[in-house]
Amino acid sequence: MASILMATEAAAQSGAPAAAPSTINLPYGAPISLADARKVAAAAQAEAAANGWLIVTTIVEPNGQVVLSEKMDGAAYSALDVAGRKAVTSAHFKRPTLAFYEAVKGGTLNAIFAQAVAIEGGEPIVMGGKIVGALGVSGGTPVQDGQIARAGTKAVK
Repeated sequence: MASILMATEAAAQSGAPAAAPSTINLPYGAPISLADARKVAAAAQAEAAANGWLIVTTIVEPNGQVVLSEKMDGAAYSALDVAGRKAVTSAHFKRPTLAFYEAVKGGTLNAIFAQAVAIEGGEPIVMGGKIVGALGVSGGTPVQDGQIARAGTKAVK
């Protein structure tokens, strides 16, 4: 586990558009409410729709339990599972899933052995300086999913 944390921390500091400021040292807070989860999903879906992308959004509590999952009409069925896995990875490891992609790309395979999803599109949701959950997005390219997830998490603070 220490290897994963060190590798993903290094990846997050390597210029990847992960979280700014870093979410790794933030404490967990009370789980995100359904009302706030709906705001996150709506903002993410608005970003996707504005670009003509069909996606699934899944919002989880810090413990990984689903608060809300929505599939846009026409989005791939496979995106349901992937969005959930991205959200859980981001919540459990307190960082964007892009950090794991960067670690694997750099040759550190520990992320895979920890069953972390090493592809862009998972982002922690931070409110009041605490991680209250995470958003996972799937259905577009990894870069598109990351863009959508970041747009979604900005809907709440």
